[in-house]
Amino acid sequence: MTTTPLLQRLDGLDARFEEIGTLITDPSVIADKKRYVKLSKEYKDLERLLATTGRYRKMLKEIDDAKQMLETEHDEELRQMAREELDANTAQLPKIEEEIKLLLIPEDPEDSRNAIVEIRGGTGGDEAALFAGDLFRMYAKYCESKGWRVDVSSTSEGAAGGYKEIIFTVTGANVYGTLKYESGVHRVQRVPATETQGRVHTSAASVAVLPEAEPFDVEINEGEIKWDTFRSGGAGGQNVNKVESGVRLRYMWKNPNTGETEEILIECTETRDQPKNKERALTRLRSFIYDKEHQKYIDDIASRRKTLVSTGDRSAKIRTYNYPQGRITDHRIGYTIYNLAAFMDGDIQDCIDHLIVAENAEKLKASEI
Repeated sequence: MTTTPLLQRLDGLDARFEEIGTLITDPSVIADKKRYVKLSKEYKDLERLLATTGRYRKMLKEIDDAKQMLETEHDEELRQMAREELDANTAQLPKIEEEIKLLLIPEDPEDSRNAIVEIRGGTGGDEAALFAGDLFRMYAKYCESKGWRVDVSSTSEGAAGGYKEIIFTVTGANVYGTLKYESGVHRVQRVPATETQGRVHTSAASVAVLPEAEPFDVEINEGEIKWDTFRSGGAGGQNVNKVESGVRLRYMWKNPNTGETEEILIECTETRDQPKNKERALTRLRSFIYDKEHQKYIDDIASRRKTLVSTGDRSAKIRTYNYPQGRITDHRIGYTIYNLAAFMDGDIQDCIDHLIVAENAEKLKASEI
């Protein structure tokens, strides 16, 4: 069978796959949760890679067999079958080679995690809060279409509607790996309801998507957390405003990247159950710290790429929603479509798919595979 440079790079993977298969059944490895999770992910990734490699080897053998048949066979009908098989496999070969190259590039270790999403109204006052509310509805609809669960942790409503701030957790398969592309500043151009002259205003809202941290990812001294409780506001029956179910935590944390100590303040009013709110506040604290501690890793990736798709400065303007034209433009990849109504109703997958393709192209270029 033909040996390609790509096949040479795949040498030794079978042995590593078997080695990890043995390790993840070892009781001492299972007891070390952090190591077990890491090895289990590597095992799953290698399983996908080896399955694709098997298809690649089979295709190369079929190409060799077809070429040999064309050289030795005299029956015209068999030669025609060989030509068709050769053409079909040759056409498919670049696609499967690209698939293997992408699988050879290590995935972002956070991609498989759940995500905590924070949306905040920016410049534009009431209109920015309304836009933040529109973005939340857009993501809620998108998550519903993916079968993901959305749990709102805290909200601060705008005076005219929408949200000054809304924070929610999304739970499902590969959530962070999909939603991470939404981090950044989203800009809206439209005529506000309060505008009497019909002029188009520009407002903005920021979106931050954080990977949800596991308890073993970061070290927190829970004894140093200061807790306050308060009565939750809003609709919800006679229990609301009578029981102190809302929680607020304060934690002093030293940033290992800067050496500075900062106070972290987190509120959670998601449920009427105080212990559940405490646990969810702790999850947000862990995720906040995990995100901060991994900022250096994110910055290192950004510095190695000319174009920034899914990482880096969250203050960068990434997308414009132009209502008069019915237009959506993603500035990172020059993506423009004119189906704003459907987009705001959660139909954002095509844009995310284009961002994934652009990032994969960057990864391939950077890796020089």
